[in-house]
Amino acid sequence: MNLKIEELNYLLTTKNEEVTDNLKKKARGIADDIFGKKIYTRGLIEFTNYCKNNCYYCGIRRENKGAIRYRLDRKEIINCCDNGYQLGFRTFVLQGGEDAYYTDDEVCAIVSSIKEKYPDCAVTLSIGEKKKASYLAFFNAGADRYLLRHETADKKHYERLHPDDMSFENRKRCLYDLKEIGYQTGCGFMVGSPYQTMESIYKDLRFIEDLQPEMVGIGPFIPHKDTEFKNYRAGSLEMTLRLLSIIRIMKPDVLLPATTALGTIHPMGREMGILAGANVVMPNLSPVNVRKKYALYDNKICTGEEVAECRGCLDGRIKSIGYNIVTDRGDYVPIKNKKV
Repeated sequence: MNLKIEELNYLLTTKNEEVTDNLKKKARGIADDIFGKKIYTRGLIEFTNYCKNNCYYCGIRRENKGAIRYRLDRKEIINCCDNGYQLGFRTFVLQGGEDAYYTDDEVCAIVSSIKEKYPDCAVTLSIGEKKKASYLAFFNAGADRYLLRHETADKKHYERLHPDDMSFENRKRCLYDLKEIGYQTGCGFMVGSPYQTMESIYKDLRFIEDLQPEMVGIGPFIPHKDTEFKNYRAGSLEMTLRLLSIIRIMKPDVLLPATTALGTIHPMGREMGILAGANVVMPNLSPVNVRKKYALYDNKICTGEEVAECRGCLDGRIKSIGYNIVTDRGDYVPIKNKKV
C-alpha cells in the first residue's frame, strides 16, 4: 500500500472539499470503468439471531436478554429464495449469529437445496468463525462466497471490542482458510467503533491489502441500546464514504457494498456510497415478521417493507443517481493489466 498513515490521516480529516470531492470522483471513475453503470444486488436472508458470542457492540450478543430470538427452518429459507428469485436476485446471502443449532450437515443441506433449485444463483454464507473442515464442507455443498468481517485488524482494538473467549488470531485464521479453500471471500470493519484510532484504520487497510479479498464490507458503527457501547457516538458518514473511496482506489475490482448501516445514518447514505465507489447493495429478503428482531444496531432501516416493495424502492433510488440494478450473480472477476 503506497498510502502512508500521515496521508491517510489527511484524507480522512481534511475539510478541503476539493480534495474530498476529487477522492470520491476518482473512486467512482474507477468503478465506472470496470463495472459501468451496473449495481449488483445480494438478497439478504437473516435466518437466526441466536449467537454464542458476546461481542460488546452487537445487539444479538449472547447476554442480551432483551433480544427476541428466532430461527428460520430450511423451508422458510427456501421460500425467501423463491421470493427473491422472482424479483431478479441471483445471489442469496445466508447471514446469522454463530448458532450451533444449525449443524454443519444442516448448513450443507440448506446450501445444497438452494443450489439444486437455483443452479444459476450464488450462495454466500455469513455465519461466523468455523473450523476449516466446516468451511470446506460448505464449499463442497455449493457455497460460493463467505463474508466474515474482521472488525478491526488492530489486536489491542479487537480485544476492547470482544470478550476474552474470542481470539483475534482465530478470526484472521478463518479468513485465510476461506481464501485457501477457494471462496470469494469478504472481510470488513466498522468505521468509528469505540476506541478506533487512525492507526487502527491504517492496519485495516494493510490487512485488506495482504488478504486480497474479493469483497470488502465496511459501514459506520451504530450503537445498540442493550450493549455497553449504547452511549457512544455513531461512526461518521463522511469518514465511511472516504474510506469506501480509498478501498476502491486500492483494490479497483473489489465488490464493495453500500451497506444498510449507511442508509440508516443518512436517508441517502446508500446512494452516497455508490457515488463514492461502491457497486453492491443488499436488500433484505427475510420475512417481515423477523426483521426487527435481527437488530445488530438501533434504528435499522427497511424492517417493515415487503420484499417487492423494498426492491422497487431501491431500484428507483439507484436509477435516480444514474445507475441500474442488474439481474446478475455479480461474481468477482479480477481485472488484470487494466489501466485505471
